[in-house]
Amino acid sequence: MKISLVYLFLAAFAFSFSQDLQIPVDTAYITNSSVNIKGETVDYQAATGFQPVWNDEGNIIASLYYTYYKRTNDSNGNNRPLIFSFNGGPGSASVWMHIAYTGPKILKIDNEGYPIQPYGVKDNPNSILDVADIVFVNPVNTGYSRKIADKEGNMPDDKLFFGVNADIAYLASWMNTFVTRNNRWQSPKYIVGESYGGTRVMGLALELQNSQWMYLNGVIMVSPADYKVLRVGGPLSSSLNLPYYTAAAWYHKQLPSELQSKDLLDILPEAEKFAIDELLPALAKGWNLPETEKKAVVEKMSYYSGLSEKVILQQNLDVPNRFFWKELLRDETGQTIGRLDSRYIGIDRVETGTSPDYSAELTSWLHSFAPAINYYIKNDLGFETDVKYNVFGNVGNWDRNNDNTREDLRQAMAQNPYLKVLTQSGYYDGATTYFSAKYSQWQVDPSGKMKDRFSFKGYRSGHMMYLRNEDLIKANDDLREFIENSSAKGKSAKY
Repeated sequence: MKISLVYLFLAAFAFSFSQDLQIPVDTAYITNSSVNIKGETVDYQAATGFQPVWNDEGNIIASLYYTYYKRTNDSNGNNRPLIFSFNGGPGSASVWMHIAYTGPKILKIDNEGYPIQPYGVKDNPNSILDVADIVFVNPVNTGYSRKIADKEGNMPDDKLFFGVNADIAYLASWMNTFVTRNNRWQSPKYIVGESYGGTRVMGLALELQNSQWMYLNGVIMVSPADYKVLRVGGPLSSSLNLPYYTAAAWYHKQLPSELQSKDLLDILPEAEKFAIDELLPALAKGWNLPETEKKAVVEKMSYYSGLSEKVILQQNLDVPNRFFWKELLRDETGQTIGRLDSRYIGIDRVETGTSPDYSAELTSWLHSFAPAINYYIKNDLGFETDVKYNVFGNVGNWDRNNDNTREDLRQAMAQNPYLKVLTQSGYYDGATTYFSAKYSQWQVDPSGKMKDRFSFKGYRSGHMMYLRNEDLIKANDDLREFIENSSAKGKSAKY
């Protein structure tokens, strides 16, 4: 592996020996390597470093840490598809998809996603780097990205970064600079966002078009968080959770034998139909629901959730996710199930209570992600610093006001006939459930005029479905198919 320093504007910062914890504002380190993907040798260049964020007056207010993978043995060169990859949080670094999903390196984990020591990374034979170049972006306060003080030492206002619309605005501007610097304006462009990143990329689709004059071929949402549904509460949010309960209960063998004997994909349509056609109107009626209807709904809800009729009645048919994670195995093993991936098991101090003590899946993942990304950046990418890599960073009181991102995506699609959308979700994700993701797609374009430009893919795992090896393979292949299907192929952008 060859390592070289490309830009270093702040040479006074000696990362390993500096007395002050500072980051460079504008610099990139280059490494050259290769990986075997689908039986083909892919040579690539990895650039990791920092690119500034400027305010309207042209002053630097932040510097974002990124890693850019560019295939070097492809005759298409800078005309290859280019993908910008964001995670969520808000306040999450790009580490998750970077070293576990689409990049050329992935975690050393077992086939189901559980950590293995010694921690580290290995080649990813399923990376999409064979068909597209990838930029992993870390918003402010994630990874090594930080705000930059002015000449007087004053930090810029948090409001410039930490909110739905502020986040979208400065990231779109940053992307414009990146595309210009790297001569990628002719590339078909894609944005992928996981979890809160789903909200981010819905908004970016329109912001890039209207403010940066950058048109996309595709928007990819991985386990998306749509805050028009998530944490809103009420009959809609509660009913959309039910099919996830079915999936988690099926995995833990808590459903009635009639359902348990069937394949998961055979029973989920039943649960979805019940959730929309029966549970939603029942919850909407509240105490006005006739007793006979209530009894029938409770019986079916128990049938599809693995919970007893008694606890469902105790919750007035409105069963919170947290309660479900605590309750499903309470009487059998006394263990809890994971939030982001309900295949994972936890142990609480006591079996009583309404929610788990901790997230079993997240603590498991941090075992392997945090050591691996720190090792990889220093040893493989050649960047060294004493600044802490923020897997999760403080983004203050995130401003969720004026969240019009769902409508932004609709407008972007209406204005751009090339633009298509792919959603990927894990059936065992209890945080941003797969059926909520389906519902969000339905609501982006209620007219249905653009419904053929949406696609949904589900996987037998959780929020980070790519941690399970079988789904890692399938999900990356689904991305390849989406990139191929959203290619212009010489067709004009018109209706």
